[in-house]
Amino acid sequence: MKDYVIDIEAENKEIRKRYRALLRACKPTLQRGDKQEIRKAFDLALDSHKEMRRKSGEPYIYHPIAVAQIAAEEIGLGTTSIVCALLHDVVEDTNVTLDEIEEMFGKKVRRIIDGLTKISGIFDPNSSMQAENFRKMLLTLADDVRVILIKLADRLHNMRTMEFMARDKQLKIASETSYLYAPLAHRLGLYAIKSELEDLSMKFTDPDTYKFIARKLNEKKAEREKFIGDFIGPITEILEEQGVKAAVFGRPKSIHSIWNKMRKKSIPFEEVYDLFAIRIVIDAVDEKEKTECWKVYSIVTDLYRPNPDRLRDWISSPKGNGYESLHTTVMGPKGQWVEVQIRTRRMNEIAEKGFAAHWKYKESNSDSGLDQWIKKVRDVLSSPDQNAMDFVDDFKMNLFSDEIFIFTPKGTLIQLPNNATALDFAFEIHSDIGASCIGAKVNHKLVPLSHVLQNGDQVEIITSSKQSPKEDWLNFVVTAKAKSKIRSSLKEEKRRVAEDGKEILERKLKSLKVTYNTDNINKIANYLKYPSSQDLFYNVAKGIVDIKQLREYVAHEKAVEINVGSSSGNQFNSHIGGLVEKINKKEFDTILIGDDMQKVDYTLAPCCNPIPGDDIFGFLTVNDGIKIHRTSCPNASKLMANYGYRILKARWASTKDSAFLTGLHIVGIDDVGLVNKLTTVISQEFAVNIRSLSISSNDGIFDGNIMVYVNDTQQLESLMKNLKQVRGITGVNRYESEN
Repeated sequence: MKDYVIDIEAENKEIRKRYRALLRACKPTLQRGDKQEIRKAFDLALDSHKEMRRKSGEPYIYHPIAVAQIAAEEIGLGTTSIVCALLHDVVEDTNVTLDEIEEMFGKKVRRIIDGLTKISGIFDPNSSMQAENFRKMLLTLADDVRVILIKLADRLHNMRTMEFMARDKQLKIASETSYLYAPLAHRLGLYAIKSELEDLSMKFTDPDTYKFIARKLNEKKAEREKFIGDFIGPITEILEEQGVKAAVFGRPKSIHSIWNKMRKKSIPFEEVYDLFAIRIVIDAVDEKEKTECWKVYSIVTDLYRPNPDRLRDWISSPKGNGYESLHTTVMGPKGQWVEVQIRTRRMNEIAEKGFAAHWKYKESNSDSGLDQWIKKVRDVLSSPDQNAMDFVDDFKMNLFSDEIFIFTPKGTLIQLPNNATALDFAFEIHSDIGASCIGAKVNHKLVPLSHVLQNGDQVEIITSSKQSPKEDWLNFVVTAKAKSKIRSSLKEEKRRVAEDGKEILERKLKSLKVTYNTDNINKIANYLKYPSSQDLFYNVAKGIVDIKQLREYVAHEKAVEINVGSSSGNQFNSHIGGLVEKINKKEFDTILIGDDMQKVDYTLAPCCNPIPGDDIFGFLTVNDGIKIHRTSCPNASKLMANYGYRILKARWASTKDSAFLTGLHIVGIDDVGLVNKLTTVISQEFAVNIRSLSISSNDGIFDGNIMVYVNDTQQLESLMKNLKQVRGITGVNRYESEN
């Protein structure tokens, strides 16, 4: 940290100023006595954190005040949440205990702060501390959703002030944010926070693309604002004429969503037309909301021709997170598609502030999608023995998926995620029905369990008392509830079979004169490469492990004893020699790894094929040593979100003209000699070797994938630039791997 002079007086003045701003933000929800509670929490936080400073050198108290401000202003939470936000780091980072918190602020505040406090202690090395902490926080979600809302406010402020952190910490936190917290904000209806979290994550994991899109958006700002003005002018005029009170404005799309569109459609920035959406927010009384929205829709589509495939009616059937709005895409005056969102002030507040606003309007909608979702979370959490990593993956999978609406034979509506199967539907109705399901009738037609349901299907489940969950069911169910119930059922079955295997193994070892004890069992499991003794017992019971393999183990143990007794020193030396020889053969100075930037052995991850010039990190695997990934690798966010402690800094050193494998996806208009032109540019102009080439031509459209060896990103960019200049080629993009 740089040397600087601390001006205590100026800092105290700034703390008072920030505290007053927080009180102003809380004003709409304050009731009698609330101000004193907030003051008490503020004083405790100020005193507890008085010696602490953030990485930027600022007093630590700035952070809890900022988190409380986000909770009040941007999420709209009340006094209890403000108190918890001010105290969210006190138990974790200072000497204050949960008992003291309960004594001062009551049981509710204690429970929320406990949910926000990370678990400390030693874990099974194969589990993930990050996943365990996330599960702990979600367990509290079932009781009190405010835990998650405060955690989101905490994460948002950390992301806004992350430039002072070390690069590896930035990557870990940004990946965890995009992997878990942004989807969670989306599921709770906090769209503004979700977009900002995604943009900030991208700013740290893929800074070049982020800056490129931000610059492009800025360049086109004046042009965009003129277009929006011309587009909304006629709408505003007619709305006024017809006496509809509404605010009409243009809202730019987030950088992350623009990048997603560019990636999915393989198009450059210039071809992303819906860079913004027009939002119309109507003042309407509750009973006239629907009518007014459709009236405005009629006005807009009279002025501009709509795309019939792009009408989304979330007013008649709100999303699972309470989101209500009418979306249509219309053709603007200059031949551009423009998305128009129509909603009332109440709907807009729910879309902006999510759960907190939904609570405010709850009287009118007693059992909304959000309540149902929290019930589902409770169901998933009711399986305590589930592995934390599986739990987090299942949970995440259900956060972002769009819903479909399915009907029971009696007409009850059930919401399921997209791509849900008949088996998911069975588990959604009841765990026992899912476990005994053998088939289903969809719209009166018999279908298998794996049948993917479509919006509006009517489903009847067929069960049998002889049925029980199967391993392959996990391959086609998508809901977290179904996955967790199937897993726990299979685990129970495995445990039962393993008990029999234990007895069989004991008998077999007795016949081989091997003592049955924990040490020997672990050695056998290790020798046969089973992760646990339970897996060994299970495979013995299934007949996969037989007496022949056990005899081999006994022979191996005897051989090891003899070697250890005689020439253990020589063997050890030759083993080390072999390792050194293997390492020395490697181009060692290509990548430097760790805080002290050492030359360590590594392999390049095939999922993203990093090349010099890419932003990279090292990941310490359990069996394969250190693997190098690009920070924009499709698997990076999952690895960093769950195993941040295994992430190592890495950077490219001199490459000595080494060649690295990467892929190019080329599209264009097919022409005679096009392949020859492309290979001429690659092989002759750039002297680049081609590893593989796969090309297809369909109705005059050329589509090819080429794997090439390049020296670095600079050479790759020049190659792509020259390929784009070949007549007929419309797009050249880098892709991750041969798979």
